[in-house]
Amino acid sequence: MELPNEVVVHNEQLGLKGVPAVLLEINPNGYYELNVRVGENTHRVLLPIASTRITAQAAEVAVGGVAVEVER
Repeated sequence: MELPNEVVVHNEQLGLKGVPAVLLEINPNGYYELNVRVGENTHRVLLPIASTRITAQAAEVAVGGVAVEVER
């Protein structure tokens, strides 16, 4: 996955359920760095990888003529 990338975020701690965001970095210290739009403002947030689920907004590129989706 190339960064930055548009994703959808789920995180119970912050009550994020399918919130659009931009993934900026996957930090080796165990967190995602994202830009999340809240109201009219964009906020940079750091979310722990262990309790956060992200899904790319765009589908994976077809491999050998067959479309695939990869869960990471």
